[in-house]
Amino acid sequence: MAALKPSLSPFHTHFDQQARYHVWATHRLLEAVMPVADTDYFKNLGLFFKSIHGTLNHLLVAEHLLWYARFSKGASPLLGLDTEVEPNRERLAQALNGGSANWERLIATWPAERFDGQLDYRTMKGVPQSLPFAAALAHVFNHATHHRGQITAALTALGQPSPELDWVYHLQLEAAEAKKV
Repeated sequence: MAALKPSLSPFHTHFDQQARYHVWATHRLLEAVMPVADTDYFKNLGLFFKSIHGTLNHLLVAEHLLWYARFSKGASPLLGLDTEVEPNRERLAQALNGGSANWERLIATWPAERFDGQLDYRTMKGVPQSLPFAAALAHVFNHATHHRGQITAALTALGQPSPELDWVYHLQLEAAEAKKV
C-alpha cells in the first residue's frame, strides 16, 4: 500500500514558487554585487541601511536570523535590524545564498492547514504578536524584493550592471526549462 502524501494547498504552490524565485534572485543579485569595489560596496549610498553591505547584512538579520527562526523554530531573537552580523562580504554572500535555500525545504514541511493559521512571535521589543501565517510569510519574500530593488538602484547609480530580477522573468525561465524536459 502506498504511503499517503500530505495534501498540498495552493499556498504550497505559491510559496514554493516564491522560494525558488528568492533563491534565484538572491544568487543573481550577489553575482552582480561581486565585482563592485570595496570602496563603493561599503560606501554610504543613501540607502536605508546606508551601503550595499549594510543592506545585505540587514537581509541576513531580518530574513534568516529573525523571520526564519520565527517560522522554523517559533523563536524570537532580539537582534537589531541594523546589526552587522557578518563583516566579510564573501561570507555574507555565502550566508545569504545558503539561507535563501532553506525556505523551500521549510515550506514543504508544513501541512496545508498551517497556512490558514497564525504566526505567534515576539517583536524585537519583546511584545507578543500574532499575524496571519500566510501574510507574514508573504512579507518575508516581499521584504527581500524591496531591498534587492534598493541594491539594484545603487548598482545603477554606481554605473554597474544591474541584473534583471523580475519574478515574471524567473517564471518564464522555469517554463522554458520545463518544456525542455
